Amino acid sequence: MSCLVIRIKKNDTVNGKRTHLVILDVLKKAKISGATVWVGVAGYGKRGKSNFQIEGISVNMPLIIEVVEELAKIESILPDVKKVIGDNGLVTIHEVGSV
Repeated sequence: MSCLVIRIKKNDTVNGKRTHLVILDVLKKAKISGATVWVGVAGYGKRGKSNFQIEGISVNMPLIIEVVEELAKIESILPDVKKVIGDNGLVTIHEVGSV
């Protein structure tokens, strides 16, 4: 099994729709067995800081979308995922095992 990790920001959009929702649509359409969207509290990258605090409320936090699936299925959706995020995210794949 392999783990696909997609790093984006909460407020990123594609054609007026939140990027994480577009990615989830791509994953569902490809019949990926499941995905989890994690919200980070802070971070930074090539586009700068990934948080902004207003009286204790964080805006535009980092998001991580994580998928555990067979490598062949992950590789089949990579072109669509990369098209959605463009230069506004980072995609990594690593092998995982079960306990």
